[in-house]
Amino acid sequence: MERLEDEEQLVIRAVRGDDRALADLLRHHYAMLYRYMLKVTMNKAMAEDMVQETMLKAIERIGAFRRQSQFSTWLISIATRRYIDEMRKKQREQKWQTQEQALQAIRFDAAMQRQDWPHALEALGTLSYEIRVPILLKYYYGYAYEEIAAWLDIPVGTVKSRLHNGLKQLRKELDANEQTRAGTGEKRRTQ
Repeated sequence: MERLEDEEQLVIRAVRGDDRALADLLRHHYAMLYRYMLKVTMNKAMAEDMVQETMLKAIERIGAFRRQSQFSTWLISIATRRYIDEMRKKQREQKWQTQEQALQAIRFDAAMQRQDWPHALEALGTLSYEIRVPILLKYYYGYAYEEIAAWLDIPVGTVKSRLHNGLKQLRKELDANEQTRAGTGEKRRTQ
């Protein structure tokens, strides 16, 4: 699936009921969807569950896929809606301790993979999911305000407001983290 045309052909076949084409599409997009859900949920186990549920929904609904968007966009919309539904059901039962443990695991994985975003990820983890999801969709994945509003079932103005306020919170958190790290570094040097 190096070319978009190849993916388009697979999508056409999958919509017509070709299970092998659908399996190829889902396999190709699995890693992207997992990375997205990991950033959204801040919890490895939940991200894995959400991806599996998204894949099942995609299998169930492939016949309804209208091809008005890319297949990856369709998967992200399913995953986002599924996550929002789950969060509404749980009424924010995730506690700080659970998130902190997940962040430590993600930071460890990032360090093992030599990725340079654990501090930004840590700051994202301090935001509520209502703020975190629009930020990821807009600034990491590049989706339009209207798409985000439709997925989250909120007005476009609310999306813009959450992005504006969320970025302010994120900057404040990143600045505080930077000052903490700088202070820790100075203490070590003086000892």
